[in-house]
Amino acid sequence: MKPIRQGDVILLPIEQTEGEKLSHLTLAEGEVTGHSHRIIKGEAELYEKKGTLYLRVLSKEALLSHEEHKAISIPQGSWMVRIQREYEPEGWRYVAD
Repeated sequence: MKPIRQGDVILLPIEQTEGEKLSHLTLAEGEVTGHSHRIIKGEAELYEKKGTLYLRVLSKEALLSHEEHKAISIPQGSWMVRIQREYEPEGWRYVAD
């Protein structure tokens, strides 16, 4: 599987999820707009370990939604959730959505 991107969120395929299971499916909250990247359809679980989120899609696919981006399908499997960074002359910074 290839990495999947939606705005500032990137999902990287991994062998298995780890950490403590969370009670929500919000992958990232928008710092600028207040919008969020969240799973709205399909069966999935979200885990957290040492500040890193891990998504496990149990159904054939799950739908990742955000108010400013087209919803995208996430295939069944395990994913590490990361926030993309960009380089500016002052140095690296996380992309704000």
